[in-house]
Amino acid sequence: MDENFKTDGNFIHEIIDADLAADPTVKVHTRFPPEPNGYLHIGSAKAIYINYSTAKKYGGLFNLRYDDTNPAKEDTEYVDSIYEDLTWLGAIPDGGVYYGSDYFDKCYEFAVKLIKEGKAYVCDLSAEEMRLYRGTLTEPGKNSPYRDRSPEENLDLFERMKNGEFPDGSRTLRAKIDMASPNMNMRDPAIYRIVHTSHHRQGDKWCIYPLYDFAHPIQDALEGITYSLCSIEFENHRPLYDWVVENIGFDPRPHQYEFARLNVTYTVMSKRYLRKLVEEKLVDGWDDPRMPTLCGLRRRGVTPSAIFDFVRRAGVAKAFSIVDVELLDHCIREELNKTAQRRIAVLDPIRLTVTNYPEGKTEYFPLPNNPGDETAGTRLLPFTRTLYIDREDFAEVPPPKFFRLKPGGEVRLMGAYLVRLDEVVKDSEGKVVELRCTADLESGNGAPADGRKVKGTIHWLSAAYAKEADVMLYDRLFTIADTGAIPEGKTYDDYLNPDSVKAIHGAKVEPSLAEAKPGERFQFVRTGYFTPDSKNPGVFIRTVTLKDSYKPQ
Repeated sequence: MDENFKTDGNFIHEIIDADLAADPTVKVHTRFPPEPNGYLHIGSAKAIYINYSTAKKYGGLFNLRYDDTNPAKEDTEYVDSIYEDLTWLGAIPDGGVYYGSDYFDKCYEFAVKLIKEGKAYVCDLSAEEMRLYRGTLTEPGKNSPYRDRSPEENLDLFERMKNGEFPDGSRTLRAKIDMASPNMNMRDPAIYRIVHTSHHRQGDKWCIYPLYDFAHPIQDALEGITYSLCSIEFENHRPLYDWVVENIGFDPRPHQYEFARLNVTYTVMSKRYLRKLVEEKLVDGWDDPRMPTLCGLRRRGVTPSAIFDFVRRAGVAKAFSIVDVELLDHCIREELNKTAQRRIAVLDPIRLTVTNYPEGKTEYFPLPNNPGDETAGTRLLPFTRTLYIDREDFAEVPPPKFFRLKPGGEVRLMGAYLVRLDEVVKDSEGKVVELRCTADLESGNGAPADGRKVKGTIHWLSAAYAKEADVMLYDRLFTIADTGAIPEGKTYDDYLNPDSVKAIHGAKVEPSLAEAKPGERFQFVRTGYFTPDSKNPGVFIRTVTLKDSYKPQ
């Protein structure tokens, strides 16, 4: 089993273990049924992880099934993106790739069966009237005046619905269950509605479409799904799921089990709102690195293994909880600290001239590619008379305990010489434009000859060899931690972070980074983890900062 999908076990596996103990012939077959009306996000990753890892743990199969039963919101763009995200995560649908629309004929056939058996009827109530008839949580509903139509009349009306004789919303097909049920989902729910909209795969073949609660159990049963694992909001829908399976007469029967959704601080999972951000150009598309979408995380340089490590640590349970986004950042850092190649980038460059170093000379100092991995080897960094250092590594009037470059002070240039600052050069406006230093040219291979101690070490690049790049520093998209508790009268828009992205132009990077490709990940020493932007050549995106404030439980 793929290392990414290792699991410590959970209540779902306890259910399966009990089923297998009672009947060793039980097969484990799961599915992931996304609606193609948007891009997958990190909440989707939890559902993928649970369904895929469960199938793999028990030697079963895993299906991808597009829930494309609502043509008004669906698009092939989303279909393609879902498959790309799923395979990027490594959750290969070895049980097959299916579409809910593949089963429209069977859904219609089963609806006719229910009508003939007096278990479904065509209702002429409007949506508003249906709400009034439905009752409340404390009061039972009342029967539709159309509930007692004969099977023959219902069959005629349902066929005419299919043939396009009635306008949208004028009629529905409803299951005849119990208008007094304490579970409002069982109060004669609609199972078919009229929608005169072309379908992205079926074209104009249909103008009636099954609702999810009717179509989903049928799809599961026809595909041989044994464990239909879904998020907790479907818990109250399970009796309807079972009613559909039982009354159509499927054997063997699929079973639905629910788990808590993944809620993350400073994060919004609503596809509707994420789409709004994209359509109003408040973000740079669905793959904006600030978005919680899987394509956004991928563009930001996050790995599938870090995502699944996060999901695993967040846990699989039924109880509601909110997971600190710092845990995700912690998982990313843990992995990249082991795997990312070290490189130097100077984000806010200031010129440093080594006045006693020969003009035109270049020498090379070896720096480790990854100090924690001896097998990663070293690379050679060119050193010349004129260098760049980061402006924050210099202070003309240093604060207490400032161990970087200051007038008369000495620092180590990482992996190279000790230098002492002799002169600060400013332009006509008083801005520092050059630092002139003297190097201890005997200190290039270690401690100075006189044994003096120098506390500060700063990174640097040769001005002659450094390449120019733009760097994007991304932060939280929202300023409120619990986005599920927006105060009354406020919206998500009120909590968009105006400082969620900072663009740095004219940064200097190591020569080798000019050849870096999207998907490669680097630690810019003393700065953070970065990856080349897949949409904008010459741009690096910060994946996560170096600082880790998360304290594992």
